[in-house]
Amino acid sequence: MSNIERVKCLIIGSGPAGYTAAIYAARANMNPVLYQGMQPGGQLTTTNEVENFPGYPEGVTGPEMMMQLQAQAQRFGADIRDGWATKVDLSGDVKKVWINETTEVHADTVIISTGATAKYLNLPSEQHYLSLGGGVSACAVCDGFFYRNQEVVIVGAGDSACEEAHYLSQLCKKVTMLVRSEKFRASVIMEERVRNTENIEILMNTVTEEVLGDGNVVTGIRVKNNETGEVKEIPATGFFVAIGHKPNTDIFKGQLNMDETGYLLTEGKTSKTNIPGVFACGDVQDKDYRQAITAAGSGCIAALDAERYMASK
Repeated sequence: MSNIERVKCLIIGSGPAGYTAAIYAARANMNPVLYQGMQPGGQLTTTNEVENFPGYPEGVTGPEMMMQLQAQAQRFGADIRDGWATKVDLSGDVKKVWINETTEVHADTVIISTGATAKYLNLPSEQHYLSLGGGVSACAVCDGFFYRNQEVVIVGAGDSACEEAHYLSQLCKKVTMLVRSEKFRASVIMEERVRNTENIEILMNTVTEEVLGDGNVVTGIRVKNNETGEVKEIPATGFFVAIGHKPNTDIFKGQLNMDETGYLLTEGKTSKTNIPGVFACGDVQDKDYRQAITAAGSGCIAALDAERYMASK
């Protein structure tokens, strides 16, 4: 039989959204309990340098920023815990959440900040340089700055891939775009934009075979043409993967409204889901911006919405 605990505010997930929600909820005397999830600190813990978050003129590493956000939340009394949600029952005034299948938490309000997971090709070489922070990224806006005047490769065929390729083209000397089929999945206008950008080379029917490097940093990409079988190596210092994200929402299916991809739907500019007392913030409901600063802002909104919900009761 599981242990049962009653709390005012339960936050599921960490990262900039979850920790910011914890800071605001703690300051509002909601005594928030936050479970960090399977990746404490979220996606930012895999980012070596964060240079675009306000207040860090010299930049900061992703793990260091998350440790500081966690410490700030704890300073105001937030209860930060290891563990992740394995099952939820969001019906009724009291929301029930099971943690690690052993603890049952009954909460007056629930803030969901479980984030999204970037999709990768899952090549051993790709994962090697990703883990080292040595030239593999799933966010051009986050990391493109580090590749100014260099040559990079980007994989993808949708609107996001085109947007990121165009963004990189303004920073990098050359961008090679790999599309595995004979046509783009992007809208016509986005495809035309990359095709009309002088320093973007598009290779159709082309897949990545291996990310090349010296063991520490990326030096090139080995690719293969699906039609001709030709294999060649492309010199590059950066390898960007833009094949989509998967929101971490599986346990909420059938209870919370989602779009076709699985992102939680919220009402207008609020963090309110279709169930009163349940709020969503960060990348779990944001498929457009996916930045640390926007996630933090939405965490603030979620805590304020939760506080107002409690006050109305």
